[in-house]
Amino acid sequence: MPEFPIFDGHNDTLLRFYNNDDLELSDFLREMDGGHIDLARARRGGFAGGFFAVFVPNKERIDPDNMPDLSKPYTSPAVDFGFAQIAANRLTADLFRLEAVSGGRIKVVRSAAELQNCIDNEVFAAILHFEGAEAIDEDLDALEVYYQAGLRSLGIVWSRPTIFAHGVPIAYPSSPDIGPGLTETGKRLVKRCNELGIMIDLSHMNEAGFWDIAELSDAPLVATHSNVHAICPISRNLTDKQLDAIKASDGMVGLNFATGFLNEDGAWDSDRPLDIMVRHLDYLVERLGETRVGLGSDYDGARVPDAVGDVSKLPNLIAALRDAGYNDDLLNKLSHQNWLRVLRKTWDG
Repeated sequence: MPEFPIFDGHNDTLLRFYNNDDLELSDFLREMDGGHIDLARARRGGFAGGFFAVFVPNKERIDPDNMPDLSKPYTSPAVDFGFAQIAANRLTADLFRLEAVSGGRIKVVRSAAELQNCIDNEVFAAILHFEGAEAIDEDLDALEVYYQAGLRSLGIVWSRPTIFAHGVPIAYPSSPDIGPGLTETGKRLVKRCNELGIMIDLSHMNEAGFWDIAELSDAPLVATHSNVHAICPISRNLTDKQLDAIKASDGMVGLNFATGFLNEDGAWDSDRPLDIMVRHLDYLVERLGETRVGLGSDYDGARVPDAVGDVSKLPNLIAALRDAGYNDDLLNKLSHQNWLRVLRKTWDG
């Protein structure tokens, strides 16, 4: 068993398969060329699993290697509901197909107890997560169906508008205070997620929507893949005031590995040392406490530092944190225990 099993708050691996007709789901079970995650490299890196995002793509989705001018807020256009449901259904089905072809090596988990059991027995664990609620109708009928299928985590928006809210436009330097908050339909969605025990992810929410959810929700506030605005002042990162609200709710933040959300200058350079990741984690631990911080890599969805360029290299981050004075107790919390804690509190009440 790995010394510090790493459970991760966000990846876009399903989208990688969706976008590449040359890949078969069974390819995930062996070491692949390119990409960030596969089962073979996960074993080497101590990667125990994570939140698998169902993201409905825009044709205009940002390419981290060819970023638009972020001096002006960048927002993707809304997507059509019919297209969103077709895409989300395929991505969701692919996660279950991956579980089926794995021969018991991968499990889609629906409870904290199942997640703990997977980590203890070295079964790769996956949480079905929606990054954006475009596939959910205004009557929330689809939410009930997806919940029964296994949906346990929902980001109401990506960085684009929906019938529920407005995702934060991406801009550097910029405050996240861009655009209006939740719609009335969005408020109903928050309440129903609370009733079902679906975790709400705040990562792409603008500040007005963040505060609407903070007021409405009775669950811990969680940002699965976000960083510190005081270090990297991009609109996608969290202000001190937001971090304080997350702490007050006994929620948590997963560190995003995307270089543009880490680097102080907002650059997408990937050849920088891991010190910047350590700085963000230091800040989050100091502001939130040791039990409210984890990892949320954004693997297969962003440009990440070369030193953690795929899951097999995660021991490099553990080593950097050790060198910075993180003891075994804190490393266990950051690597997986804090995710288990907040999921127990959210899913089990």
